[in-house]
Amino acid sequence: MGVLAELKGHARALKAETHALLIACNDPRTPWYARALALTVIGYLASPIDLVPDFIPIIGYLDDLILVPLGIKMVLKLIPPEVMAESRARVAEEQERKSNNWVAGSVVIAIWLMLTGWLALWLKRILHH
Repeated sequence: MGVLAELKGHARALKAETHALLIACNDPRTPWYARALALTVIGYLASPIDLVPDFIPIIGYLDDLILVPLGIKMVLKLIPPEVMAESRARVAEEQERKSNNWVAGSVVIAIWLMLTGWLALWLKRILHH
């Protein structure tokens, strides 16, 4: 169970870092060549064409496991540190807001369920009399 939790943690961190990278690439302080490299890495990741086809056992996935992280690391080195720090802070804010939205959404759903139950009871009384 510990390995699965660790993998989930890494996946969440990668997702957050990727989102921060996207925000940083939209920042005007990010150099054009960092944006170009980021688009290249994202394009390669999304492309159905690989340098080594995925159907080749083990080696087919190595290009994704090596080239993509290396590309992301290179992009991160090209983006000014203050831009990445601000981007990471924005991602953290968005994640916090999302968790607050779940709480608010749950309250609204609970109210609607209570109102629906009350309406059902009220209609039952009217129809039985």
